[in-house]
Amino acid sequence: MQNRFQILILVFLFMSCQDKTTLDILKVNVKQTLSSLEQDEDTDRDKKITKEDTGDKSYTIKTIDGQKVLIESTYYLSNLLQELATAKNKGQDIVEIPLSRIKEKPAERLSRLIKTRYWNNLTRRVDKSGLERILTDSKASDSLIRRLYVPATDSIGIDYFKNIESEFERFKVVVLPQNISPEYVKSINDKPGILSLKIKDNKGVPFVVPGGRFNEMYGWDSYFESVGLNLDGRQDLSKAMIENFAYEIKHYGKILNANRDYYLTRSQPPFMTSFIRETYESTNEKDSLWLKEMTRATMQEYFEVWMEKGKKLTQNGLNRYYAEGIGIPPETEPGHFDEQLEMYAEKYDMSLKEFTEAYQNGNLPARENLKTDLNLPSLDEYFLHDRSLRESGHDTTWRLDGVCADLNTVALNSLLYKYETDFAYLIKTYFNNSFTYGNQTFEAKYWLDKAKDRKQLVNELLWNEKDKVFYDYNFETQEPLVYESATNYYPLWAKLATKEQAEHLKNSLLKTLKARCGILASSKASVERYATSDVARQWDYPNGWAPHQMLMWKGLMNYGYDEEAQELIYRWLWLITKNLADYNGTIPEKYDVVNCTHKVYAEYGNVGTKFNYITPSGFGWMNASYQYGLHLLKADLRDKLNDLVEPEILF
Repeated sequence: MQNRFQILILVFLFMSCQDKTTLDILKVNVKQTLSSLEQDEDTDRDKKITKEDTGDKSYTIKTIDGQKVLIESTYYLSNLLQELATAKNKGQDIVEIPLSRIKEKPAERLSRLIKTRYWNNLTRRVDKSGLERILTDSKASDSLIRRLYVPATDSIGIDYFKNIESEFERFKVVVLPQNISPEYVKSINDKPGILSLKIKDNKGVPFVVPGGRFNEMYGWDSYFESVGLNLDGRQDLSKAMIENFAYEIKHYGKILNANRDYYLTRSQPPFMTSFIRETYESTNEKDSLWLKEMTRATMQEYFEVWMEKGKKLTQNGLNRYYAEGIGIPPETEPGHFDEQLEMYAEKYDMSLKEFTEAYQNGNLPARENLKTDLNLPSLDEYFLHDRSLRESGHDTTWRLDGVCADLNTVALNSLLYKYETDFAYLIKTYFNNSFTYGNQTFEAKYWLDKAKDRKQLVNELLWNEKDKVFYDYNFETQEPLVYESATNYYPLWAKLATKEQAEHLKNSLLKTLKARCGILASSKASVERYATSDVARQWDYPNGWAPHQMLMWKGLMNYGYDEEAQELIYRWLWLITKNLADYNGTIPEKYDVVNCTHKVYAEYGNVGTKFNYITPSGFGWMNASYQYGLHLLKADLRDKLNDLVEPEILF
């Protein structure tokens, strides 16, 4: 009798486990469930479930075996929608969805998707396997021909791409001239194409693009992406992008803004030493030959790009952005410069169309032959500033509008200071304090002396003793540009500031640029002071950007301000997490950090907000900022983040 009773208990426990397992795994018909869910909860029919849908946020899911499970809340319902859409995309008719996936904690869910899905979906190759996707991009072709430009100095690339040229429709491989001048770049403005990157072992070396609609490797985006990649164990992609940068330095003469034809005369913010050092030191595999090759390439960039006198190196010994080119930057959308061009057209007594064509063709009448005084700077000068602004990565901001090439910027000189101290560190740590580049052999002291000299000049020209902050310096007017910008605080990240300066900078940063959901790109007061129209510039108030957040966090921690850094990290991660919970997993390029939303009303809109059902890739440096922030955030705050506790309750 006792044995029969024990058997009944075991059977009961077994059946209970079976019931529980069944409840934990939802086996459903994909097409029917997706259709029913959309009909019930996607009330605006945009193929997302967001807080703006007017359904009751309550849906009963019916499983194949007849069970019913109630799913409630915008976040859980959008997770269900995404899981069903993923199954549909895989061609599945029936899917088993763990309930834990639907009710996954939001921070854990996003971090998992970034690591396991988003990085892969953002990866591209310029080779046979990846060309078709890249060539469908309108920036790679005109109406007739799809082009790939290959450097004249890359014999491996020329052979590789010429051999596969006939395998793609309307595809042409163009070998660039040895001398790539601004005149040549202008001559191919109507012949758009992508630029080749490194071919290694008969395959294109991979790279990570900023967002899903991009197909080119961007300069400073790649560094910030690597911060997240290295944390996620994807040093393979970080190393690959570093190798592609070394290829660009060797064959194009610089790290390009991106590998597009119209970027051939334009570089980008220099982060290469940080890219190399952080990637190399994040893995146990120590390839000293690779480190030497990449370091040597970066020294070439330092000397040949940034230290070229009269261009990026100014007479006072500090640096500026200086992007060469002729005419109107071709990547801008039609009408972008109409307001500026109309001022000149009026002076020339020409229509906007006539003036624009004459300017682009170099057929404008001489200024001295005009009947009225032009009383305007030359358009060539204006577009030099505009291209240089784009080279800075901050396209666009009122801070740099019409003046960029006249500025020794805090950001650029901080980054080059970091180059100099990084070179010293690498030489001393990994090369026995001796490193040969060209005909010179350097010890660490050479680079430390360079950094010391730069620091002295930065303090002399860019430090404002009255405001206790760094400002960009206009070397033409010999005056500071008093503009409250996140870039003023790069010296914290580069460890250029003294401890006393750091205290002032920390106080100023938190006072002028801290918003509810992170650090502002610039202050409202500065925008109001410098804006010459009502155009909302995307690198200005009220917007916040991932690279600025990451640099500020590290900068504050460099000087022991961990508590302040934790607060800023939480504010930013809360914004991302709350936004994805409310808006079906949306991860955009940037945020309005004042109103805490991805709905940014500025030039160029907001990349990453338009998709059906599920975002396939997030956005590169936004993904990285999330992984980096989670890595830095204390455990108790990570718990608060998963519970979506509002920042004002905590700080």
